[in-house]
Amino acid sequence: MILWPFKVIEESADTPKIVITYKGQEKEFLAEEISSMILGKMKETVEAYLGEVVKNAVITVPAYFNNSQRQATKDVGTIAGLNVMRMINEPTEAAIA
Repeated sequence: MILWPFKVIEESADTPKIVITYKGQEKEFLAEEISSMILGKMKETVEAYLGEVVKNAVITVPAYFNNSQRQATKDVGTIAGLNVMRMINEPTEAAIA
């Protein structure tokens, strides 16, 4: 039974890769690469809406993220072309909103 339109393979002992088929070709991506693509697309959408370049960002992460997950998220923001000014927990973000 197939639940997802992609496969997950093990690249190394602790690094999974996502394998997708796009236009007949299989491509492998790390989770960080996919996250950076999503953030990059969000950046483009915001820039189109605002009509100006977006450079800085505050990113919300789950409260249970450990330091390595937070650092990986910050790296993803940098790959997407953002200056991650601060990272806040989701409960804190909800209180601010």
